[in-house]
Amino acid sequence: MGDIKNNVMEAIGNTPLVRLNRITEGLKSQIWVKCEFMNPGGSVKDRIGWWLIEDAEKRGVLKPGGTVVEATSGNTGMGLAVTAAVRGYKSVFVLPDKMSIEKIKTLRAFGARVVVTPTAVAPEDPRSHYSVSKRIAEETPNSFLANQYHNLANREAHYRSTGPEIWDQTDGRVDVFMAGMGTGGTLSGCGKFLKEKKPSVQIVGVDPVGSILYDYFKTGIMIKPQAYKVEGIGEDMLPANLDFSIMDDIVQVSDKDTMTMCRKLLLQEGLFVGPSGGTAVAAAVKYAKTLKEPKNIVVILPDTGGRYLSKVFDDDWMRENGFLEQDTMGTVRDLMSVISLARPLTATSEHTVRMVVELMQQKGISQLPVMKDGKLLGLVAESEVLKALVDGRVQQDSGISGIIEYNFATVSLDDSVSRLSDFMSDGKIPVLVDHDEVRAVITKIDLITYLGRKR
Repeated sequence: MGDIKNNVMEAIGNTPLVRLNRITEGLKSQIWVKCEFMNPGGSVKDRIGWWLIEDAEKRGVLKPGGTVVEATSGNTGMGLAVTAAVRGYKSVFVLPDKMSIEKIKTLRAFGARVVVTPTAVAPEDPRSHYSVSKRIAEETPNSFLANQYHNLANREAHYRSTGPEIWDQTDGRVDVFMAGMGTGGTLSGCGKFLKEKKPSVQIVGVDPVGSILYDYFKTGIMIKPQAYKVEGIGEDMLPANLDFSIMDDIVQVSDKDTMTMCRKLLLQEGLFVGPSGGTAVAAAVKYAKTLKEPKNIVVILPDTGGRYLSKVFDDDWMRENGFLEQDTMGTVRDLMSVISLARPLTATSEHTVRMVVELMQQKGISQLPVMKDGKLLGLVAESEVLKALVDGRVQQDSGISGIIEYNFATVSLDDSVSRLSDFMSDGKIPVLVDHDEVRAVITKIDLITYLGRKR
């Protein structure tokens, strides 16, 4: 019989290792990324979610019908929620208010109670997500505070699973291991295992600018933390899971470099990951440039980009935070010079459905601009033609007036590419019109292709 899992927890782990290609052009070293977003709950935290609950059950601190409580950036909550759902536990998760709405909604979809607390408070402040989670655990009968920051079962999970996987997948050829530092569990657990197997392996932490960890590692001084946008990594205190003794170096990355790399990973490598992954890869590229000889660098991609659609993948949010300037993406003229878009065929309002279908079939196109009196009237798309034929709204010899779509926006050669993106986000199709002539219908794949080549 085939490989059938008994439950979803058995699908956790054994995530693929993928080589980066376009982002690493010009580098002598290879960068391999571990795709932890392919875990059932969408992040590396599925590993500790299962392990923390398993460990608590074995120690007798979590009993049937109990409640799992945790302070989380979102992903550990989801990792715990996956196992809690299978094992029949209730859950309460406490998140700082800078976390994305996608994370909050996903946790609630699991049936969890979600409590949101202020971000800009000290860890010991009674309003912090650390303090609030402790209070809820103390007040809730038969509850278990997972305590990912200081519960050493966190790094044990990675010592027993993630580290051995990396060793096996690389056949021991890993020279450098890099991961973002939040609780420190991933870096410390994997790092300990890899160091035991190969003492020469360099364990390099990744920290966002504003976190205290980089400065503490370099100087031993505890600086005052500053605000930063990346979620899930960086700290304002020292977690017990973070073992500095196995670390060889730390690379610091700005929010802007993080968000830029996050988009590059999608557009150039097809990897849809969150900002913590962008931080880690930006750090790996930065680190690789300092090496005197080629190395094999393994980097953790912690979670999926689907949890950040309202942030790093939203142009308005990016511009508001200074990560995406209006003119950095270029103009429509720039786009047309980079990718070759043929002047489209057009239909008129007098065309029949049959005539439009024949044009689409002959030329292999999916949509036609419709002209009337020399002006752009709208668009006919194959999806709408099919839908109208299936539900009987039109026949082959019907006119096309009933299936013309008007959700388009005309743009000029001097319009910005970011404006195209805004139109597409609103569900509109950009149509380039120059001197009253339709020059091109610009699709999402055209925009993706342009941005990929440009960057």
